Amino acid sequence: MPCEGCMERDNKSTDPTMEFLLLGFSELLCLRVLLFLIFLIVHLVTLAGNVMIFIAVVMEPSRPPMLFFLCQLSVIELCYTLVIVPKALLSLIVVDGSTISFTGCAAQMHLFVALGGAECFLLVAMSYDRYVAICQPLHYVVVMSEGLCLRLAVACCLGGFAVALGLTVAVFRLPFCQSRRINHFFCDVPAVLHLACTQSYTPELPLLAACVLLLLLPFLLILTSYVCIAAALLRVTPSVGRCKAFSTCISHLAITLLHYGCATFMYIRPKSSYSPARDKMVSLVYTNITPLLYPFIYSLRNKEIRGVLRKMLKRKKTAQLN
Repeated sequence: MPCEGCMERDNKSTDPTMEFLLLGFSELLCLRVLLFLIFLIVHLVTLAGNVMIFIAVVMEPSRPPMLFFLCQLSVIELCYTLVIVPKALLSLIVVDGSTISFTGCAAQMHLFVALGGAECFLLVAMSYDRYVAICQPLHYVVVMSEGLCLRLAVACCLGGFAVALGLTVAVFRLPFCQSRRINHFFCDVPAVLHLACTQSYTPELPLLAACVLLLLLPFLLILTSYVCIAAALLRVTPSVGRCKAFSTCISHLAITLLHYGCATFMYIRPKSSYSPARDKMVSLVYTNITPLLYPFIYSLRNKEIRGVLRKMLKRKKTAQLN
């Protein structure tokens, strides 16, 4: 369906010098101060939690693969929130919405999708780590070598950035409506696609392809890993050993369900079902609440992270005493 108020396609409809207007939370003007304070506190706590995990892992001399992947996940989450939250906070300060340039909007979308995609691939690498640890424990050290972990980390980032680049180029080659008012607090893909002056579903094909590469295929790989893990655990006779082995997967499972649940709801659907108010609420969850939960989930559920944090606190206390 064409967007509301679409005009004829012209040569300036994709002019890199044009600007978009991010409406943000313009319909909630009476709650702007409260929302600003809530978002700011959540953002600062998220940054502090991820920075703490990053520093703790970096200071640990012997880093097992899971800690290495957690460190990369923390860096991704740090960048992820810094790409989105500052502009969202600005939209709460400016009453009539904040402007963003054509290039700035494209860059924000690319970084957002790239970091989200890198996280999708990283969750696959982490599920493979759990598979090797539980199904092939005797070969774990050999298989999950430092070189393999580094290659997986680089592949996750490159894969996310490559898919995001293709999607961003496809979206910003479209002709846009004259209003260019994005009813969102950042340049999200569905919100920008809603401005496209087209009457076909062709512009949605790049988004569909990106969803297959970033969501469907990684999720199937994670599901395959956990099917193998479940089959291996069923062969473990003592129930205590089975529960202990499965407990190492709980934090990864929790984050996987949070990440893929929100992303699937947002992006695997037709353009006709786009709802600005609903999308903004869901976006608040996966750009603010979900990154906030990640450090807490891994700090509480991951034994290795808890051990590293305890060591870091002991070093700090010792340094203060000295």
